Amino acid sequence: MTQLPVESIRDVRAHLAEVVERADRDDQPTVITRRGKEVAAVVSIDVLRKYQQWEEREINRIIDERMANRSPGVPIEDVMRETLARGE
Repeated sequence: MTQLPVESIRDVRAHLAEVVERADRDDQPTVITRRGKEVAAVVSIDVLRKYQQWEEREINRIIDERMANRSPGVPIEDVMRETLARGE
């Protein structure tokens, strides 16, 4: 896996335009740290939309699986929780 650029919040504040340009130009996320801990990332809108599409497909796939193999008493909340847990 390629090493992602990592910058502190302080560096991002000082170079925000560069961080946004890199995300837009290279589709390369920049991981943002606070006190050495990864807390966020700057990604292009295209990367975000691809992730959202993938997430929606996964939710629909799990719902379809559950609907095809109905087991009594499986609340949709459990399906959503399972889906979100898989994405972490």
